[in-house]
Amino acid sequence: MIRFIIIDDEPIAHKIIESFAKDLPHLHLQANCHNAMEAMEYLQANDIDLMFLDINMPKMKGLDFLKLLKNPPSVIITTAYEEFALEGYELNVIDYLLKPFSFERFTQAIYRVQQSKPKVETVVKTISKEEPESIFIKGDKRHIQVALNEITCIESIGSYCKVITKEETIITHEKISNFEKILDSNNFIRVHKSFIVSKRYIKSIEGNRILILDKHIPIGQTYKLNLKKVLKY
Repeated sequence: MIRFIIIDDEPIAHKIIESFAKDLPHLHLQANCHNAMEAMEYLQANDIDLMFLDINMPKMKGLDFLKLLKNPPSVIITTAYEEFALEGYELNVIDYLLKPFSFERFTQAIYRVQQSKPKVETVVKTISKEEPESIFIKGDKRHIQVALNEITCIESIGSYCKVITKEETIITHEKISNFEKILDSNNFIRVHKSFIVSKRYIKSIEGNRILILDKHIPIGQTYKLNLKKVLKY
């Protein structure tokens, strides 16, 4: 989850960012600030992960405000003035969006925010002594707890992943590489650029295909050697 605020004196800018963010379920708007003073007050009382910051605002410019912050969150500059880009990057902003920007350009900036973070935040691993080991998956605007021993495979399709269990299929914006990091490699194996499989549900391996329950899954050439080592076949 990425908690963010918008700092911009133009209402239309807030509406555009909000509309784009609604299509990325891991983004959660925390506050709308219309000048630097409002933002400063909010930051003193709340923790956030990301600011969308306009440069040309009344009373205090966006970059002057950013210079005042000792430990700022990630920052994406949103402005119509490209001449301040160098100064922005000198202040370690994640990206610099020139208005008007597209949804595609917006998602690129969010991807850079995610890449700059050391932790996988949208899939949280939990361990309980009483319950089976499980993960929470963000899907359909809610967090769904899924027992790991129920997952048969994970399939990457474009910017989405399908987490397939014995009972249901969950669609999430999480990347397959993040699942690979968080899942136990003793129980789950990456067998293709688009597939992770659970060892417990492998019925058979024939040629370059794995049979998981009634689903055939391809084995990528670069993953084949590792699969043989893990399964010792």
